Amino acid sequence: MTVTPPRASDHNSKPNKWTAFSAIGVSLVTTVMSMSMVFVSLPAIADDFGITLRSVGWVVIINSLVISSLMLPMGRAADIIGRRRMHLAGLALFGFGCAAVAAAPTFGFVIAGRIVMATGSAMVQSVGTAMIVAVFPHHERGTAIGSQTTAVAIGAASGPVIGGAILEVMSWEALFAILVVPVAVALVAGYLILDESLVSPAGPVQRKPYDWAGAALSALAVMLVVVIINNPLGLAWTSPPMIGGAVLACIGVGAFVWRELSFAHPMLHLGFFRDRLFRFSSGARVVGFMGSTVSIFLTPVFLISLRSMGALTAGGIMFLNSVGLGVSAQTAGRLSDRLGPLPLIMGGFGLMGVSAMFLSFMTKATPLGLVALAVTANGVAMGLWNVPNNSTIMGAVDSQHHGVVGALTNLLRNLGNVVGQAVAVTVVATVMARRGFDIPLDQLVEVAGAGGAFTAGWSLAFRLVAVFAVLGAILTYLSHHAVGRRSKTMNADPLGRHDAHHANPARP
Repeated sequence: MTVTPPRASDHNSKPNKWTAFSAIGVSLVTTVMSMSMVFVSLPAIADDFGITLRSVGWVVIINSLVISSLMLPMGRAADIIGRRRMHLAGLALFGFGCAAVAAAPTFGFVIAGRIVMATGSAMVQSVGTAMIVAVFPHHERGTAIGSQTTAVAIGAASGPVIGGAILEVMSWEALFAILVVPVAVALVAGYLILDESLVSPAGPVQRKPYDWAGAALSALAVMLVVVIINNPLGLAWTSPPMIGGAVLACIGVGAFVWRELSFAHPMLHLGFFRDRLFRFSSGARVVGFMGSTVSIFLTPVFLISLRSMGALTAGGIMFLNSVGLGVSAQTAGRLSDRLGPLPLIMGGFGLMGVSAMFLSFMTKATPLGLVALAVTANGVAMGLWNVPNNSTIMGAVDSQHHGVVGALTNLLRNLGNVVGQAVAVTVVATVMARRGFDIPLDQLVEVAGAGGAFTAGWSLAFRLVAVFAVLGAILTYLSHHAVGRRSKTMNADPLGRHDAHHANPARP
């Protein structure tokens, strides 16, 4: 007698949407927590292997490179083979990578384990948005993405806290070993609760070939772009390696575009960008994260290096950013389902601009309470514009493309963060250098006049953030202003999107 192995659907054929979300959410919290947790472990890893802080920085850099380069290929592969399969395989690979890093005998093995972890994380993150959107009704898409953003905020906020507490009593290896526990929980929950028909309602696109060349070109192009913008080796921007790398990055992007336009079954349908709602909303997403990340990146430097504040106190203030993000994400998600995304996005960009201008006038003497208020406002603003923006982009395409488009929204976020951080560093460093202060950050207080130079660069950086906020609002207005013009052609759209109501939640 043949025994049929149990399927997830046998255990729970129609799981409650929140039950299904919990199975996905725990994986998001864990993968994001692992990313923020690693930062507190870098000094310990450097001491253990006797390497410099610049060298140990590759523990973070390699993670960003791998996730960014694999996000789109994994998202498209999930649309073909099934999102549940991709999700579970990614969790298994991520858990294996955690164990490998914890047991690494050399720094080289640490990097290899981080590559495995990042590959698994890319697989999980690439399908997270698509699966969460699938388990909620269409009219609750904002609630779904708001809940996802809250899970991400919880992971980002808890990582440094949990990591710091563990390092007080245990070694850095314990951080990665302990991660195996929530990964195992997420893996079991995903296997028992999630069903392929639930998270891939349109069904896997089994008869369409996978665009291997497009996947390789996209991974290469994204990797080159991220490396050039990040400039991890600290090379001069006009140096031959940087110029050559920029040229190669442009060639890579051009080759990817040519491949996708010429292949019958591309990995990413570039025709999506012909649609103004999709195109301008994607642009607003990049610009929005370029602005939002500046506060997260520069404020700890402002607090620790300029104001001589302890890392624990500074971390507590930055924790407020995640609190603001988590609360506003839930609120924005639910309200966008009722009011449409436009008012929330415009309000979010407006608040970003106000908080940025507020931060631009801060000095060493600014009361700490005002700093905390501005940091919280930045988190609230991010939740207000991010959630309905993501919902708009996902709603502009048919559900069979949600895997790759969900991965694209995450990639746009990563690119925005990388560009925003690079802009912030360049602005502050340039202003300080022009005033004659090309010094390490830990000397801001010791060297007379250096603090003032940093504050001037800080002020200019946040005025640029205000400009980003205005640009994001303009792009958002343009994207939604175009909606009414396409109502007559939406149902016959050759890109295979939903009907007009589902394609744009803002339209009545």
